[in-house]
Parts: sequence; C-alpha cells; structure tokens
Amino acid sequence: MVAEKETLSLNKCPDKMPKRTKLLAQQPLAVHQPHSLVSEGFTVKAMMKNSVVRGPPAAGAFKERPTKPTAFRKFYERGDFPIALEHDSKGNKIAWKVEIEKLDYHHYLPLFFDGLCEMTFPYEFFARQGIHDMLEHGGNKILPVIPQLIIPIKTALNLRNRQVICVTLKVLQHLVVSAEMVGEALVPYYRQILPILNIFKNMNGEMRENIFSNITTLSVIVPLRHKLYLNSSA
Repeated sequence: MVAEKETLSLNKCPDKMPKRTKLLAQQPLAVHQPHSLVSEGFTVKAMMKNSVVRGPPAAGAFKERPTKPTAFRKFYERGDFPIALEHDSKGNKIAWKVEIEKLDYHHYLPLFFDGLCEMTFPYEFFARQGIHDMLEHGGNKILPVIPQLIIPIKTALNLRNRQVICVTLKVLQHLVVSAEMVGEALVPYYRQILPILNIFKNMNGEMRENIFSNITTLSVIVPLRHKLYLNSSA
C-alpha cells in the first residue's frame, strides 16, 4: 500500500521524479545524420558513400549573347553615311543626302545589315530604316549583294535577343520580295539561317508568329516565282 501511494504521488507531481528519469523522458536519443558530399559527375568523389552528384549545367540555348561593337556604329560615328535624322508629324525618318538609287550597294547594304545587332537609339533606328529604304529602291542592285548579307543576318539571329530576332525576320521578309530571284539566291544559305529559328519556333507570342510567317514566305516565294516564270515563258 505504501509503494502504491508513493507511485501515485510521483505521477501526480512529475517535478518530484528523479532527475535522471526526467532527463531521459525529455531528451530522446538523437539520430546521426551523415553529411552529404556534393561532387561532380564521373569523378572519384561521386563514387564515395553519401555523395550527391551535381546535375549538369544549363545548356543556355535561349540565353542572350553579348553584343560586340558593330562596323555600322563605327562608320556612323565617323560620319561616313550620307544620312541624317529628320523629324516630322509622323515621327522620325531618314533624310538621305544622296539619291538611294545611286548608292554603292556592295559597300553600304552589308554595313546597314551589320547594324541589325544594334539595340540603342539612334543606331538601331538608322540601321533598320536604312535597310528598308535601300531594299525599297534597290532593284537589280540587291541580288549581287546577297552573299555579303548572310553573315550579318546570322550574327543578328545568333544574339538570341527576342527583339533583334523579330526585326531581322521582318527584314528577311522584305529582302525576299525586294527583287527578282532574291528568294532563290537565299536557298543555299538556309542551313545558316534556319537553325537558330528552330530553337525558338516553339515559343509563344510575336516571335512564334514572325518565325512561321518568315518560314512560310521563304518556302512559298521560290516555287511561286518559278511557276510564274514557267507560265510567262510558255
């Protein structure tokens, strides 16, 4: 009876429990957690126990590439282009100091295409508007210059900048319809132009529309012109 009373009194008053019993009840045994070792794949550390292999780095296919100084900017800052900025009620436009038809297209058109990489005003404005003006008035001067335009086009696309890609695609569309046989002349260079478009073709929004519109133009204009040529020569 006395032992039962002592047990009941200890249960009612836990503070009276022996210190050793109280410590064991409040502090459960800690489980040892082994330290994980982060290592690179295909190394000796990767084979060790408790090692965690770090995953491969991102490929960076969509990562924007840094821009480099362009020849277009150099020539513009030296004042070698016969152009000036003109303001009117409709906005900015290029004031050409000479007739566009009299320009040396072998010299000027590749330089303006080199400016497709520019993203700051006024360089980007002069380069893009200058290209459209020259394509509008170039006529038969455009076709012989096509091989000189491929590297600037490829360089602009390889920047992987969304804005630059969209602008370059619009320029390509204008280039294809700017003169006879230009579309056919671009065919050998498709393998240099199209791979970068293949990377971005699954994106949503304006870029996807521009890519598919541009590919459609490139794929339709060549057989269409060939068909028109056959009909006219029959």
